Amino acid sequence: MASRANRRVLLGYALVCAAALLCSDATIVRAARLAGDSKQTRFILDLDKTIQFSAFALADPYRVVLDMPQVSFRLAAGIGAAGRGLIKAFRYGLVMPGGSRIVFDLTGPAKIANSHVLDAANGQPPRLVLDLEEVDRTTFVQSLAVESRPELRPMIADAADTPEAAAAAKPTAPADLRPVVVIDPGHGGVDNGTQAGGESEKNLVLGFGLALRDRLEKSGKYRVVMTRTDDTFIPLADRVRIAHDQSAALFVSIHADALPRREGDAQGATIYTLSDNASDAEAERLAEAENKADAIGGVNLTEEPTDVADILIDLAQRETRTFSNRFARLLMGEMKNTVRMHKRPLKSAGFRVLKAPDVPSVLIELGYVSNKGDLEHLVSENWRSRTVGSMAQAIDSFLAKRLATAGPAN
Repeated sequence: MASRANRRVLLGYALVCAAALLCSDATIVRAARLAGDSKQTRFILDLDKTIQFSAFALADPYRVVLDMPQVSFRLAAGIGAAGRGLIKAFRYGLVMPGGSRIVFDLTGPAKIANSHVLDAANGQPPRLVLDLEEVDRTTFVQSLAVESRPELRPMIADAADTPEAAAAAKPTAPADLRPVVVIDPGHGGVDNGTQAGGESEKNLVLGFGLALRDRLEKSGKYRVVMTRTDDTFIPLADRVRIAHDQSAALFVSIHADALPRREGDAQGATIYTLSDNASDAEAERLAEAENKADAIGGVNLTEEPTDVADILIDLAQRETRTFSNRFARLLMGEMKNTVRMHKRPLKSAGFRVLKAPDVPSVLIELGYVSNKGDLEHLVSENWRSRTVGSMAQAIDSFLAKRLATAGPAN
């Protein structure tokens, strides 16, 4: 386990370094526009240099995904929110180190009729052109069967091979027997999460997650693993798999909710654990929203890996849920002394990201970005420091008791 963990760390470091180098010379995307109607729709992307890309369609919901090497998006604010023709809306962002993605939400089944990059000519910059045509459901499904592609295609051929081989060749470091805490900042990349007051959930929770990591690492008691350390999209199954592969002692997923305007106002932090039946209607709504992250990021939802299916079976282990609930109560006890809590601070629902086997897991909604007071707290350094401190104290109390009775988690 230790050698595998070391390889993962070194691989991740190598990929981050590679992404930084790529970004320094990244293609710049300066404009995007739509043309056409509900029968034929064209998407045009203005670039500063030609690139290679791939495009594919996904069903349920109908989407088209465009993958390319990492680019620098310099598009007008709000672009993609309004659609045209066959495209309801589109979003864009980093999907992995070295790779960017654009995801188009479609009004119905459509096929990719044409896709190509035009060289600069006649005063026009290089352009990426994607043409969509309306088709019926049967034709659409048949086109998916022919395509038969890997779920997340690397942007650079064999990008992971060389760093992993180099890591494996290095001398094996002594095993790190400290308990592993996995911190999971929600959303990222093409998935912005909730947004309000000019703030995106993905950025707020990433900053909080990094601050919590730094606080825990400073104590020297734990090995802290982040599911993401930058603005990258991570599929839900991969977040679960990280906790499972690391034999984590604890998994903490961090989010910031927003209540639909029609549902009034709400405020305060809420701690969620996994359950088959949601504790209330709001918990059910939130779980449904969070579980749609893969659809937002352009993941093929029809081909769930078999190891994830095995994970769902393993959830029958009651001990894992018992530990999760125990930590949730400890966390609430610490946070209520420093943070405004929701009127019902402990809830449960069927969150996919909490489904790691044998890993106590909680999802924390730090507050509501839709509430003015909560949003002011979420952007406050002082509030973040106090909240991180209370969470770190809860983690200390939980793991000290668990390790005293059960021995090292690793």
